[in-house]
Amino acid sequence: MTERAARLGVGIIGAGHVGPILGAALAGAGHALTGISAVSAASRERAEAILPNVPILTVPEVIERSELVILAVPDSELEGLVSGLAATGAWVPGQIVMHTAPGYGVGVLAPAIAAGVIPLAVHPAMAFTGTSIDLSRLHEAWCAVTAPAPVQPIGQALVVEMGAEPVLVAEADRPAYAEAIETATSFSAAIVGQAIGILTEIGVESPGAVLGPLVRSAVDNALGAATIRHPEDEL
Repeated sequence: MTERAARLGVGIIGAGHVGPILGAALAGAGHALTGISAVSAASRERAEAILPNVPILTVPEVIERSELVILAVPDSELEGLVSGLAATGAWVPGQIVMHTAPGYGVGVLAPAIAAGVIPLAVHPAMAFTGTSIDLSRLHEAWCAVTAPAPVQPIGQALVVEMGAEPVLVAEADRPAYAEAIETATSFSAAIVGQAIGILTEIGVESPGAVLGPLVRSAVDNALGAATIRHPEDEL
């Protein structure tokens, strides 16, 4: 698996903001979606809206039918889910299991690895809305890929097929990567929210629209400055 990922039957566990979007992106690249698990009414509605022709199944059914299983569940639920499914013998040897939690590498998949799966940890570095707008945003995003060296090309190929860019992150560096993601996300939300509140208090209409160009240009400038190499840095 080099330039393109093989055509896979893809199952999604979790119908939050991330899972259905990644499923739709992979379907757009030619993969077949075998099913998605969705428990709450909101998650079922989201799954049906984004993946209207994909059956909603139980977690064991998704695993049984899929060559690639995407675990798009909250970080706090991931370890228990993986070990619980291993205890019931649900994992299928040879299938690819990919989780999307930023703070974990493939170590959290150890019970599934012991059952013979191919492990991947792929986290898209973007703020998901759980709507179709995320599909276009995914084309501007980077995804952290963590995997054993022999299967890193599989993760990279899948990211490219989703329309994003892959960046390799070592297993030991996933906690630091997650901290960076959380810092950028929470800081941006807090500062923008505070600024909107101030403008609202002074009667500015549509404060979000007023601040939008400013925030985007400020972030672009900050990111640009971070990539500029100054001569004194090389002394």
